[in-house]
Amino acid sequence: MKSLKTLIFGSTFALGLLFSTTVLADSVYTVKAGDTLSSISVEFFGSNNNIEQIAKDNNIKNMHMIFPGQELTIKTDGKTTTPVETSAVTSEPVQEENTYVAPQQETQAAVSSAPATTSSAKEWIAQRESGGDYNATNGHHIGRYQLDPSYLNGDYSPANQERVADQYVAGRYGSWENAQAFWMNNGWY
Repeated sequence: MKSLKTLIFGSTFALGLLFSTTVLADSVYTVKAGDTLSSISVEFFGSNNNIEQIAKDNNIKNMHMIFPGQELTIKTDGKTTTPVETSAVTSEPVQEENTYVAPQQETQAAVSSAPATTSSAKEWIAQRESGGDYNATNGHHIGRYQLDPSYLNGDYSPANQERVADQYVAGRYGSWENAQAFWMNNGWY
C-alpha cells in the first residue's frame, strides 16, 4: 500500500511539473532561430520593457544580435507564467527586430518615418542586404532590400520599398522565412 501511495504521489507530482507553467526565479533560456530580445522579454514578462535588463544580465553588448543556442539567464523573480523551451545549438546569428523604443523616446518614435518590420527573417535580410538603410545602393540595386529599380517604378520611399519587398517575397518565396532560408543557402534572395 505504501508503494502504491508513493507511486501515485510521484506520478501526480511529475504530471504537475510537466503541466506547470510557472517559471521561478532565474531561468536559463536557450535562444531559438527567430528569437529576439524583445520576443524573449514579452515571453517572460508580458512586455518588451526588460530588454535592457536581459542584455545587462547576460553581458550582451549588441542588443540587436543574439544567436540560436545561446543560453540566457532570465531573472524573473517568479513574476512569469510562461514555460521555457530549448533548442539545439547552431551558429547562425539571429538579428534583433528594431522595434524596441526607450521610454524617453517613445513619443518621437510614434512619428518615425520608416515603418516597423514585423518579421525577424525580413529584418535579417534587410541587415544583410543594406545594413537596414533605405538609401543604400550597390551600383544597380536600391534600398533596404536591394531591389531592382524597375520593381520600385521610381518611388524609392520607405513605404514603397516595404510594400514592393513584401510583394516580391510573397510571389517568389511565399514567406520571409523561406526567403531567408534561400539567402542562407545562396548568399542572395
